[in-house]
Amino acid sequence: MESMKRQGFAPAFASVTVISILIVVVIGVLIHRSRLIGPVTILLGFVPLIPLKFSGRGIKSVGADIMFGAIDTGILGVAALVGASFAGVLGAIVGGAIGDAVTDGFAGLFEGKMAETLRRHQIEETRTALSSSMGKMSGCLFGVGVVLTIAWTLLRIRTRLN
Repeated sequence: MESMKRQGFAPAFASVTVISILIVVVIGVLIHRSRLIGPVTILLGFVPLIPLKFSGRGIKSVGADIMFGAIDTGILGVAALVGASFAGVLGAIVGGAIGDAVTDGFAGLFEGKMAETLRRHQIEETRTALSSSMGKMSGCLFGVGVVLTIAWTLLRIRTRLN
């Protein structure tokens, strides 16, 4: 029962709020250093896992949420980059919005499959406010971090700003 209290809405809300502020500040400082944003975003993906450990939750138990976030936001990042390359900021917004709708569907397929696999291996994966929010946040940061690292560091893709 004590473990469930540590995973309730209030601790989850506090964790999401604090981590969101941290992410915005860190990325805000690095916004003009595109080559660093991807790797730093990947590193930031580990931060949401900290509250999970303090709540007594294993990282494996949120594997489905991490998978969802990584696929969802990773592909969304690709859609936004493609949109930006065709139509600047407006293209990035439209690409991101349409990409989000499409990737939610595909990511949900993999999230469901992962949840089935975890249950089959008797890994506790019951969702709580904390586990879902931190797992998805972590996965999103990993996914888009990889995409941005590949795009801006390895492929050296440049996007138009207007």
